[in-house]
Amino acid sequence: MFSYGVFNHSLHIDQKKINFTNFIYINMFGKKKAKPQIDKDQLELIENAQRRIKQKKRLYVHFELFLIGAVLLIVANTVLGIEKEFRPFGMEWFLFAILLWLFFLLYHVFNVFITHNFMGKAWEKEQLEKLVAKQKDRIEKIKQGLVKEETLLAQSEVYNEQNNNHSQDKKSELTIIVAAAENNAIGKGNQLIWHLRDDLKRFKALTSGHHIIMGRKTFESFPKPLPNRTHVVITRQSNYKAPKGVIVVNSLEDALDASKSDSQPFIIGGGQIYEQAMSSADKIELTRVHESFEADAFFPKVDDTVWKETANTFHKKDGDHDYEFSFITYERK
Repeated sequence: MFSYGVFNHSLHIDQKKINFTNFIYINMFGKKKAKPQIDKDQLELIENAQRRIKQKKRLYVHFELFLIGAVLLIVANTVLGIEKEFRPFGMEWFLFAILLWLFFLLYHVFNVFITHNFMGKAWEKEQLEKLVAKQKDRIEKIKQGLVKEETLLAQSEVYNEQNNNHSQDKKSELTIIVAAAENNAIGKGNQLIWHLRDDLKRFKALTSGHHIIMGRKTFESFPKPLPNRTHVVITRQSNYKAPKGVIVVNSLEDALDASKSDSQPFIIGGGQIYEQAMSSADKIELTRVHESFEADAFFPKVDDTVWKETANTFHKKDGDHDYEFSFITYERK
């Protein structure tokens, strides 16, 4: 009629429902919060599964009591002789007692497996579908949130990279340093036209420790490479030989690339290199010699609409200086 396996199987099925519910809950909400939030549908589903388990446990206990009670009734009548003479309808009284108890047991079985099962299956399925749909919706929202975060992160990384590149580009302040006469003359026969001691001191103080970019003719005007400076020589000659430590390049662009590690590389001449560098320079350190000279190399005119004067120091003519001159600093507007 009934067996322990039937009840155990039913209990096992309901336990799976609870385990499934717990699995969904744990995977969706994690274990970070000590008191996780369970919505109404989830709580109702869990409580219903627990209630079904209790109902089947009580039925199993009722079944065991029925078996034990039936045996005791039989023993009481047949062995102990209790009410042995009482035989309604010509039958032993314990049979009526067992049949009555069996009726209640069958009613209990019907109530658990038919009534509650019939009334609860559709509801349980509906609740599970609603729960799964909610979890899918939450998963989709989480995915969308992650996509948004990844997009923002990628945009932030691109922005930072652009800023870093911009910072790296701007951290090098390309400076032109030159001594030019009132008529912008800077030299003749690849030599300086004047000798101004303070101008040479200023040149040394400003360029020391930096890259100095120059044309081949300017480099060859030096008796030897200037100390404590990195020389970058621009020449069209593909096999130009230069002393050790001198960087030889074929264009101003390559010279700037070779000097990108320097915070302030200097352009020191000659005339063609100055002209090429005017469009990319950030600053001009000009020694303006207040005299005009015949020359074959000239400095480009400083355009006041592009450059603003930020410093100007005048020096009079004296025993060490044959000409009046001014140290002028220009910065790009």
